[in-house]
Amino acid sequence: MSEAQASHFVLSSGKIITGTLVWYYFICKREVWLMSREITPDEDHETLEVGRAVHEIFYGRMIKEFSMEGMKIDILKRGERTICEIKTSSRFVKAACFQLLYYLYRLKEELGEDFSGWILVPKERKKIRVVLDEPAQNSLLQVLHEIKKIADSDKPPPPARNPFCRRCAYRDFCWC
Repeated sequence: MSEAQASHFVLSSGKIITGTLVWYYFICKREVWLMSREITPDEDHETLEVGRAVHEIFYGRMIKEFSMEGMKIDILKRGERTICEIKTSSRFVKAACFQLLYYLYRLKEELGEDFSGWILVPKERKKIRVVLDEPAQNSLLQVLHEIKKIADSDKPPPPARNPFCRRCAYRDFCWC
């Protein structure tokens, strides 16, 4: 991978952009800023525990997690070059699609191979195919640029209420 390609994944602090940051970009810009500074939520928060349970209940035997710096892919089907991201709901499908696009892009850049991607929503019995084509890649690169701008800012974006706030593990940072 060239230095120019790697620069898409690296914040000015030297930290790697994570798939989680990409997901939260579409949910809450303030949360992106907090996470970029390694301010972590309550790991025992109910929403996080539900997500872990869904992974185990629906895909416990199938899960073959794969990790690279900044990435934790839920399922990697090696023989098929397919990756899957498990979600508890399709409510934030755009965020999930971009998170998976980020993983597909990183794998392509770092391993030199194309992978196919699927978002799995077991509680709704949904499978959503995600394809890293040129328009999707260009949109992703714009999102990565915006994430860098947020992370490099001295102050967090102001809190903005959205439907996710009610169950957010970071809500005390905004609405205490």
